[in-house]
Amino acid sequence: MKSVELHAVESGSGDAVVLAHAIGCDHRMWDSLAAALSPQFRVIRIDARGHGKSPVPKGPYSLDELADDVLALLDKRGIARAHWVGLSMGGMIGQAFAIDNPGRLHRLVLANTTSSYGAEGPKLWDARIKAVTEGGMAAIADVVMTRYFSDAFRESHPEVVATFRARVLSTPADGYLACCAAIRDLDFTRDLPGIRARTIVVAGEKDAGTPVAMAEEIVRHINGAQLAVIPGAAHLSAVDSPTEFNALVRAFLTEP
Repeated sequence: MKSVELHAVESGSGDAVVLAHAIGCDHRMWDSLAAALSPQFRVIRIDARGHGKSPVPKGPYSLDELADDVLALLDKRGIARAHWVGLSMGGMIGQAFAIDNPGRLHRLVLANTTSSYGAEGPKLWDARIKAVTEGGMAAIADVVMTRYFSDAFRESHPEVVATFRARVLSTPADGYLACCAAIRDLDFTRDLPGIRARTIVVAGEKDAGTPVAMAEEIVRHINGAQLAVIPGAAHLSAVDSPTEFNALVRAFLTEP
């Protein structure tokens, strides 16, 4: 499939940092981190194909295609190498990018993500595809919120939950389904040793969707990778624990 021209929001100057969001979100997921990094970095927040203001070509998509979209964006902007911060689907796309384009990355942050869902993974994603196909985005919006955020966060920050629920509902169903297919076929574990970028894997202590064990598996397969676990954080750790997440990422990108 031909790459598509992604919508992206850019701020700051310095070394480029790509921020890649979770499925059902868009570039606004990164508002807090972008503000923290922009004084020192050229921050590029993308809308993945099928999301936000980016095109919604006919699916299904693959993670390699989603990575190629970002490669085309970097080429168009004259960026030879960039850092990558990806959460959930954004981390899966980051793995594809790092495996396929080792010379284009500086440092890699893989947050709340996995390299494989195992033998049962395809069944789970097929069930979600079926739910959205039959009932639209409303069929999964409430369940997704229980994955994105812990019980305590949903109770204490209802306004944030409402905002992200609205964003899930506004995601084009065709784009969401096409990305679900890409995630369903995720199987990068055997390819992880080929990643040469300096890597940190960030996990949320209370992340039920991509638990700490999945982060540990990635760390075992990438030479020199670090692991950081954010206490109390659920799946969208960059949103529910922004102070801790932003400090981790900034320290990693700036350390010698």
